[in-house]
Amino acid sequence: MRSDHILLDNARKLRRNMTKEERHLWFDFLKPLSETIYRQKIIGRYIVDFYCAKSNIVIELDGSQHYDEEAQKKDKERDLYLEDLGITVLRYTNLEVDQNFRAVCEDILAHIRTDEGEEGAEEPISDQEPKGKATDDTHPSANDISLRGKTARGIVKVANHLPVIGALRVNGDLQNLISEHEREWKFPEHLVNTVIDQELYKMELLEKKEDTRPRGQRYVILQLHGGGYYGKLHNTYRAAAVYFHDISGGFDVLSPDYRVAPANPYPAALQDALSSYRWLMEQGYKPEHIIISGDSAGGGLTLALCMYLRDHRIAMPAGLITMSAWTDLTKSGDSYQDNYDSDPIFGGSKHTLVYKKGYYANHDPAKPYISPIFGVYNNFPPMLMQVGELEMLLDDTRSVAAKARTAGVRIREHVYPGMFHVFQLGLNTFPESEKAWEEIQHFLHIVTGEGFFE
Repeated sequence: MRSDHILLDNARKLRRNMTKEERHLWFDFLKPLSETIYRQKIIGRYIVDFYCAKSNIVIELDGSQHYDEEAQKKDKERDLYLEDLGITVLRYTNLEVDQNFRAVCEDILAHIRTDEGEEGAEEPISDQEPKGKATDDTHPSANDISLRGKTARGIVKVANHLPVIGALRVNGDLQNLISEHEREWKFPEHLVNTVIDQELYKMELLEKKEDTRPRGQRYVILQLHGGGYYGKLHNTYRAAAVYFHDISGGFDVLSPDYRVAPANPYPAALQDALSSYRWLMEQGYKPEHIIISGDSAGGGLTLALCMYLRDHRIAMPAGLITMSAWTDLTKSGDSYQDNYDSDPIFGGSKHTLVYKKGYYANHDPAKPYISPIFGVYNNFPPMLMQVGELEMLLDDTRSVAAKARTAGVRIREHVYPGMFHVFQLGLNTFPESEKAWEEIQHFLHIVTGEGFFE
């Protein structure tokens, strides 16, 4: 059995045998394991990383059997960086995991208890982080979130600030690397995902298997993925498409793998989004049955597409959903400075996707089709805009929401306390993401006439 499979198999066995206290400390252990193993496998080593927010510890289990001098050097650089963040690293290398995996985990749990001065202490199981606990975040409400939410935020912070992996992730290279090498996504048996070739890009249509209804009677979500206009469509968004289908009660989902920079700068992404919208109408979907949703750059693209539709008198969709929308490529909002130190993904560095100029290339970044924050919102359909409080992009949502509200648009704006960029992609793994999707589910009901804005 391959070492990464052994790690996962033992992780499952460990989780089944955990006490409640251990489960509290190692909440959602298997999901971080599986995602991290696959990410690390791309660069040639089988490593498991788990971040324990409660103790601010990174645990690394290395089952590669190839812990050489080069790996040690990279790990030393990484450890120094993490130490600057106040994070302790526990590393176990060259593991014979089928023999000593549980022993290693027991050692880690003992370290955590000793580190907190609570060895042997019983503690109530609660999904809420205790009030008043010290935090490195500058926002007072950063602690007023669930333990799972805080853990997710910690994992994101660590993953995006590692010297090698973090740099690849925040500049979009890792997303494309994953997209090229990830395993084929297995969709639930009741769904079918069809890849549709367009002249310059591809799309994927997710629909219920053997759905005999004509498309004119169906609702559909046009999902515009994020990635800073550099990242391509990957399995995270296939999982999101399934989630959209499930929470909506069976809506179809179209996910364009639109062209991205630097090879295809503006207006390529907007052209492909427009082509996808027109394709839906050509297939018989009614505009009033189409909801456009996008996260990060896809959120900005959602707004730019709707502006284009309105400006060119093309039938408008039923509604828009944005998650942490990137609407201001000029970075003029105060939050780019105010949240520079607190943003777990983009904070603390000027070498991230936020500062790359390849998308707008020789165009003015203040052009509304590039930065929708500078556009007008008259005659827009109903909108739901979600954003995390800790984001550098916070004002990208707040400013657009204010302009839309002034223009008379029916809009729900929600700033989630203590949350980070596109936290919704956690789906149902922590309460704040679950709540965001419940809000999205409620918004989707506007197309059936249910109240939402009252």
